[in-house]
Amino acid sequence: MACEPWKEKLDAYFDGELPADQARAIYEHLRQCPSCAAEGLSKVQQKRMVRVAAQRFTPDPGFRRRIQEQVTSPSRSLWARRGLSVLATVAALALIAGLFLFPFRQNRGSQEQLLSELVDQHVAALASANPVDVVSSDRHTVKPWFQGKIPFTFNLPELQGSAFVLVGGRVAYLRQSPGVELLFKVRQHQISVFIFQEQGLRDAGSIQEMGTLLSFGVRSWQHYGLRYFVIGDASAQDLDQLSELIKGAG
Repeated sequence: MACEPWKEKLDAYFDGELPADQARAIYEHLRQCPSCAAEGLSKVQQKRMVRVAAQRFTPDPGFRRRIQEQVTSPSRSLWARRGLSVLATVAALALIAGLFLFPFRQNRGSQEQLLSELVDQHVAALASANPVDVVSSDRHTVKPWFQGKIPFTFNLPELQGSAFVLVGGRVAYLRQSPGVELLFKVRQHQISVFIFQEQGLRDAGSIQEMGTLLSFGVRSWQHYGLRYFVIGDASAQDLDQLSELIKGAG
C-alpha cells in the first residue's frame, strides 16, 4: 500500500511529464524499492512493445474513402460546395508543403525513437538487480570480455583522478545491431555509455545532442565508424566530462 502513490506516477515519469523534483524523487525510490523497480521495468517494456506495434500499422487503402463517405452529406448547398472547393485548395497547399516537410519530420521522429529505445535500456539497467554481465572497475578486464561478442573493438578511458567509476558492461542491441553498454557511476548517479557501429544506425547520422529525454541527459557523437551515446540523469557537466574522457580514449 505504501508504494501505491509511487506506482501511480510511473507512467508520467517514463513519459517525461513530471517536474524535475518529482522525477528525481521517483528515481531515488526505484533504486531502493525492488517492487516498484520491477513495475517500472514492466512499464518500460510495454511502452517499447506499443511503440513497435504502432509502426507496423498501415491504414487500409479505402480508409480515407470510407471516412469521406461518412462525413459528406448527400445534399450540399452551394455555399457548402464553395466551402469544399476552398478546403480542397487549402488541402492541396498543405499536401505540397507536407511533401517538403515529411522527410525532415520522419527523420526527426526516427531519431527520437532510437534515443527512446536507448533510454529504455538505461532505465531497465537501473531497475535490474544485475545491470551488467561483466562486473569490474578495471578497464583491462571489461574490454577483453567483449571480444568475440561484438563485431568491433573500442577503448576505455583512464578514470584515475576523476569522479567516475566503471561499474561494468554488457552486450546491448539497437536496430538488431549488437553493441556495448558500459555503466559508470559518478557520486549517486549512474550513466550508460552505448557504442554501436555507425553503419547499422542509418538515421543517427545527424544526432549530436538531444538535451534531455524522459528526464535523462543525452550526448552523442561519431568517431571512426562508431556511434557513441552517453545517457544519464547526472548533471550536464558530468555528462560532458565523461564524454570528453571517452573521446580521448577513442
